[in-house]
Amino acid sequence: MEIPHLGTVTKDHQFGCYYSSPIPIPVLGDIECRIVLEDYDEDLAKEEFHTAVLNFLSITPDVLKAAEPHLYRYYQDCNADFAPEEEGYLEIPSPEGVWKHIQFGTEPVVTRRAYRDKGVYVSLACNCDWEQEHGLQIVFKNGLGINKVSPYDGHLTNADAYAQDELEDVIYL
Repeated sequence: MEIPHLGTVTKDHQFGCYYSSPIPIPVLGDIECRIVLEDYDEDLAKEEFHTAVLNFLSITPDVLKAAEPHLYRYYQDCNADFAPEEEGYLEIPSPEGVWKHIQFGTEPVVTRRAYRDKGVYVSLACNCDWEQEHGLQIVFKNGLGINKVSPYDGHLTNADAYAQDELEDVIYL
């Protein structure tokens, strides 16, 4: 099957997802990723998936830079559980230092939000040195700007994660 901006994709029949061939992702420093599309066959507005994919493929690392304060708060919250002499303590002196401790995932997932705006989001599961068990989730609303950073929980917004409408625009909680 051909999908705009991705070319030929393959279907995982067990999970019903489509996978692109590996392509460089500029926002992630051109690491090669396979884009995953969830629930694409059933969707009635496939062009919204196409737009989110095109947006995600077009954004630059500046989008990540804007999320540094939120990522740094996540690191600080996790690091607060350790004393400097304990195993698990990690010294990151400034927000821009978080990137040395993040390993980007290689399968960004494009999916439609089930609640509220029902928009299309790109969710990226990553590893991070400060939270090895739950990792890091970075979510891009419509493939453009980051709307959520958190331990990986599968939710596309904090409003959905906590079932609270007032958290709709909260990037990190």
